[in-house]
Amino acid sequence: MPRAVHGFELAREERIAEIASTGRLYRHLKTGAELLSLVNSDENKVFGVTFRTPPADSTGVAHILEHSVLCGTRKYPVKDPFAELAKSSLCTFLNAMTYPDKTTYPTASTNLQDFYNLVDVYLDSVFHPRLERETFLQQGWHYEIEGAQGGMIYKGVVFNEMKGAYSSPDSVLATWSQRCLYPDSTYGVDSGGDPKHILDLNYDKLRAFYRRYYHPSNARLYFYGDDDPDERLRKLDAVLSEFEPIEIDSSVPLQPRFEAPWRISRTFPGGEEGDKGRRAMVTVNWMLDEVGDSEADLALRILDHILIGTSASPLRKALLECGLGEDLAGGGIDQDLRQAMFSAGLRGIAVADAGKVEALILDTLKALAADGIDRAAVEASLNTVEFHMREQNTGGFPRGLALMLHTMRPWLHGFDPFAALAFEAPLRAVKGRLAAGERLFEGLIERHFLANRHRCTMILKPDPAQARGEDAEERARLERERAAITGGDLEKLVEETAALRRQAETPDPPEVLATIPTLRLADIARTVRAVPTSHAMIAGTRVLAHELATNGIVYLDIGLDLGVLPVDLLPWVQLFGAALLQTGAGNRDFVTLTQDIGRMTGGIRMSAFGLTESGSDRAQCWLFLRSKATPERAANLVSLLGDILMYPRLDNRERIRQLVLEHKASTEARVIPAGNHMARMRLAAALYPSGLAEERMFGVSYLEFLRDLAQRFEASWATIASTLERIRATLVNRGTMIANATAEAAALACLEPHLTTLLEGLPTANPIRATWRPIEGLTGEGLTVPAKVNYVVKGARLSQLGSTAKGSTHVVKSYLDINWLWHKVRVQGGAYGGGCVLDRRSTLFAFYSYRDPNLLETLDVFDGTPKFLHSAKIGQSELERCIIGTIGEIEPYRLPDAKGFEAMQRHLVGDTDAVRNRVREEVLSTTVADVRAFADVAAEIARRGRVVVIGSKTSIEDASKERPGLLAMAKLL
Repeated sequence: MPRAVHGFELAREERIAEIASTGRLYRHLKTGAELLSLVNSDENKVFGVTFRTPPADSTGVAHILEHSVLCGTRKYPVKDPFAELAKSSLCTFLNAMTYPDKTTYPTASTNLQDFYNLVDVYLDSVFHPRLERETFLQQGWHYEIEGAQGGMIYKGVVFNEMKGAYSSPDSVLATWSQRCLYPDSTYGVDSGGDPKHILDLNYDKLRAFYRRYYHPSNARLYFYGDDDPDERLRKLDAVLSEFEPIEIDSSVPLQPRFEAPWRISRTFPGGEEGDKGRRAMVTVNWMLDEVGDSEADLALRILDHILIGTSASPLRKALLECGLGEDLAGGGIDQDLRQAMFSAGLRGIAVADAGKVEALILDTLKALAADGIDRAAVEASLNTVEFHMREQNTGGFPRGLALMLHTMRPWLHGFDPFAALAFEAPLRAVKGRLAAGERLFEGLIERHFLANRHRCTMILKPDPAQARGEDAEERARLERERAAITGGDLEKLVEETAALRRQAETPDPPEVLATIPTLRLADIARTVRAVPTSHAMIAGTRVLAHELATNGIVYLDIGLDLGVLPVDLLPWVQLFGAALLQTGAGNRDFVTLTQDIGRMTGGIRMSAFGLTESGSDRAQCWLFLRSKATPERAANLVSLLGDILMYPRLDNRERIRQLVLEHKASTEARVIPAGNHMARMRLAAALYPSGLAEERMFGVSYLEFLRDLAQRFEASWATIASTLERIRATLVNRGTMIANATAEAAALACLEPHLTTLLEGLPTANPIRATWRPIEGLTGEGLTVPAKVNYVVKGARLSQLGSTAKGSTHVVKSYLDINWLWHKVRVQGGAYGGGCVLDRRSTLFAFYSYRDPNLLETLDVFDGTPKFLHSAKIGQSELERCIIGTIGEIEPYRLPDAKGFEAMQRHLVGDTDAVRNRVREEVLSTTVADVRAFADVAAEIARRGRVVVIGSKTSIEDASKERPGLLAMAKLL
């Protein structure tokens, strides 16, 4: 018998140099649960539990269950342990996700005790949830009825979340592109839930799904980081040993291959009656091979980048230049499924042109297979993919969590999880095959695309009557169901509605809340972590440098000060930034430039933002070229940046035209998924200069600008080209620019002479700073989109209400998020999300809701905040929990490049370490009186705050009728 260590048998141990970790694969002897334990020095520790959960239908059972198991457990019988944890945790990740074939519950933290607290709650949540019927009704769906004579509606968090998803054409396209390829597999249904079918799910079916799949015998457990590896085993065994092993068939059968390609058409709500414009979308989709072969998987990943990874990639370029559409559609390769898929197409097409797009894709692939792929394109994509694998830069997403999801792809289906992490061998193999002259990627195109008859073309077209038809269908179903309810049952439904509200409104008792593990204020450092920053002037340009461990990579940010542009040029900023990188530069056309960036660097991208200076109304708005490379490539990187800044081909008419169409299409596609963010920008634009700038660059005004520019492009080309060059000549000025570098000391020293050469070669002038004045305009806007849910925002600038934004205001925000808005907007209101945002420097305080079936009711919740703050029972322990959670929110974990960039942003706005420490102390010193005092401020927001709603035409019209003058209505989509 193998020796058990805390109930686990070690099946395998390897040193995985690629991620600087020791990997151990364990099997729990009693239950058969598998554990992948990665031991390393990363302080951002990660834990996860994943179950294979293949749904058989589109009722959303796996998704609703994911929500439901997080609502109270055996050990922690509070209504929402996760909401409580969020108050008092320094977590760097706290969430759960439903995929087409699995449900995963990951969490992360840099604080060891906090991490153990999170692990404990996660384990009790998935293995011992209360899973009460009321939870299913709130999270899934229920009838809401006020009285025997009152109206009846469907309500539920997931129900409304998926209504929002089905209002997004991109989401619908992705869903059906997948479903059409796998009609006989679990991937042929919607694991998130189709709103029409969610109503077919009941509580008993939810419980049965839980019993079938949520058991250690079906679990894959994961640890990553610098915590004690033996303690991991002990904690897990204490939970798993309660269970007896069972046989669980959760396998995902392989989809049989098609004998011939086929087409399907679906519709989405949108368009106008008689509209023959280019608003349809098409994707051509292939099912590829089963995942598991690391070399084959890596080769397909590189091929994906070759084909569509950049604007110069041959398939992407052919699609964007064909004149049939506006922007790429389809997500390329998806290796998260047991049998991978590839999807590519166009959005913004005429329905009649769908066949032409399909033919273009096939003809392009045939030509690439026959004629060969440009070697420079192969080299660029190979270098780009390799760079990203070595860099392991996951942004704000914990690195260990990204690795967990990567290992889950093969591990979930019986393949080796270690192979997904150890990339050196497959990378050497791919390079060796290419060096030997093998036509590797041409062969993959032939095999996986041209000779592969398992293909489906998905056409998605707008239907202006669909939204009305679906609303009528839902009302008819409600009427049929209500007619079938007898008097006694009707009274039960009325009481059930009232009971659900009472449950949502009744706070958990203090003794129950006390069961949630929490950090103490004494565990929190009183000062912030400073980022090392040196300041210098080179050729009249400010240069900041941050000496940090960056895994041998130089990060260089070149900033152009947008404060010298008049307000009418702000909408041009994104287009200008894209044109710098995607039109060519110097003697390079845009294909060559893109390939050189891929071959010589880790990438160059643009980033723009608007911030408010501390203690003033002055805006700091910048456009950055953010780049990275290895130190030995620093000279190449800086040379490329010099050409991009000084010699971009801004007269490249066709590329500029295509960029306009791409930006228009992508901005339109972003409106519904990011409706609350778009509404907040619209609100801020009328209140302060940086808010105005961001809205002009990214918001509704930007979309209006793009639509106008697309219409008049041909007639106005000379003006467009001269405007872009005028912007370049104004912004490329070493006297107003800033450079920001983050790397190890030796790499910074290597970069300096090249950076000096670059800056000395740039022009200098004395610019005139622009003055941007927000125009207050309307106090309420209702912007209509073809959606069944709303995004409701109301807010004001505290400084204009006679108040200030302090550290304690952040605590108030956190308190309202969890104790008021979560319950009223999400739990009771049925919205997918709701909360408030605070920008301390601009003093903007705004309430928002996300995928919300309500409008006026939500505004009433926002306006009810003063009353809530006056009457809420705020205990000291509850306040301390919020304080701890606030610290984690305002000082989040950052990877080195993000630390350097954020330190530079703080420098620009005057947010010194002294200011940050003052704010931190204000947070830690917040009192109950501070929270209650905000009631008076909230009352002023209720009275004087601006309202912006992006939502359904029906909701906005009804609200305008009920409260005349509240919203000025205009069509957005």
